[in-house]
Amino acid sequence: MVNLIWTAVVILVILWALGFAVNVGGGLIHLLLVLALIGLVYNLLTGRRVL
Repeated sequence: MVNLIWTAVVILVILWALGFAVNVGGGLIHLLLVLALIGLVYNLLTGRRVL
């Protein structure tokens, strides 16, 4: 599950960065960034540390 969240975060950040290069609509870019940040914060708050 953790790998799936990190994969989604990475994909969303890449799409967000690609949106600047391709000049896609501004609302979509910010939506992708917010989704990536929510995924990252969720993973940091619920992640378990492996010793």
